[in-house]
Amino acid sequence: MSASSSEKVVVIYSGGMDSFTVLNKAINQGYEAYALSFNYGQRHLKELDYAQLACQKLGVKHKIIDISAINQLLAGSSLTDDIDIPEGHYEEESMKSTVVPNRNMILLSLAVGYAVSLEATKVYYGAHSGDHAIYPDCRPEFVQKMKDVCQIANYEAVDIVTPYLNDSKIDILTDGLKMGLDYSLTWTCYNGREKACGQCGACQERLEAFAENQATDPIPYES
Repeated sequence: MSASSSEKVVVIYSGGMDSFTVLNKAINQGYEAYALSFNYGQRHLKELDYAQLACQKLGVKHKIIDISAINQLLAGSSLTDDIDIPEGHYEEESMKSTVVPNRNMILLSLAVGYAVSLEATKVYYGAHSGDHAIYPDCRPEFVQKMKDVCQIANYEAVDIVTPYLNDSKIDILTDGLKMGLDYSLTWTCYNGREKACGQCGACQERLEAFAENQATDPIPYES
């Protein structure tokens, strides 16, 4: 699929490897991509630093929006509150502590508003099958309902695009490596230390994806 270079899309861009791959996919499909990142009060902002660096290197227009005030309403996630980050595989029950209530509905709503203001036709985000077990707002039924409502929420219809909805992180990395992407421009770890911890669920899933692709992760790890 290709598009006119004048056709605009918004990409929700966290700075992680999934959204980095999604952003590059939109660019490679010929769209004029506008990356949109959010400070929603997450435990650290290192991923946003990586997002900014990647967009500079790609020459992509990029906004970082501070919506951290919503944390007064959205309590109980280890990504935003003073709750220990769980270690272990991503699908373990403990990883449910990383759920931020209603996060993707909020972020998608803001991104759709931005798309309408830009006269962009689509909003891309990086939901994938590995998220289905833990995050309700990454499941196909949620995506479909959001697609439906975003057709009628404004005078201008906006499509929600999830190119990897039914793919694993392993599959996403396979596609990204085929595109020749530089994953040193991404940050995945739930902790914001100098090096990735290698122990949290996000790190473990990332490392598994590189191992399954017989590739070496270019970012440094503590262990």
